Amino acid sequence: KLEPNRITFNAAISACEKHGRWEHALQLFREMAQSYVESGSITVSATISACAKGGKWEKALHFFSVMAQSHLESNAITFNAMISACERGIQWEKALQLLSLMAKNQE
Repeated sequence: KLEPNRITFNAAISACEKHGRWEHALQLFREMAQSYVESGSITVSATISACAKGGKWEKALHFFSVMAQSHLESNAITFNAMISACERGIQWEKALQLLSLMAKNQE
């Protein structure tokens, strides 16, 4: 029997993100946890991107926090998605904070 794994969940979440289905991306993220499939940086970044495209900057920020709490490494893709989410939510101050955090992470 084939079981979904991290790669298949990542692909499905990315597909949701590309088609503006942020609600489905969040559902898949929850299903992933319920299936005891460990998420990774790619998973969380794709979920953040889905939230950003859906204009859900607060949900994106939640997943960014989850990433930090899980000790997952954020990268340029993650920060770009978060800054995009803040831009869509007219949260320019948060976008500047993220830009500063990104610079500190690269030191």
